[in-house]
Amino acid sequence: MPLSEQEQRLLDEMERHLMQNDADVVHAPRDGRTLSYRNVVYGAVLFLIGLGGLIAGVVVSLVVIGVIGFVLMLGGVVLAVTPTKGSRGPRERSHPSTADKPAPSFMDRMNDRWDRRQEDR
Repeated sequence: MPLSEQEQRLLDEMERHLMQNDADVVHAPRDGRTLSYRNVVYGAVLFLIGLGGLIAGVVVSLVVIGVIGFVLMLGGVVLAVTPTKGSRGPRERSHPSTADKPAPSFMDRMNDRWDRRQEDR
């Protein structure tokens, strides 16, 4: 079923707004949370140790060793992908005066964006 003329206009307007505001979404601050290189390395090492334990458990036919290996693998992945709060990359260094005030919450940022859009109308 084709869209009515009004629905088509509304859809076109929504697409334009999305394209205009897409840069806002891509460049939104991430609240200072970044992946730590150290955690990624430790997580990868833990994953490989767990993989070795899992394979050893299968070869030796001991379920306990396999389960421990699997748990180590899971822990390694979680450690590697968990962002650390406060670790900042070289491009994310903040000015001392802005580091003291807390970052606005997600809902506060969304409400501010909504208010700006309503003011533009």
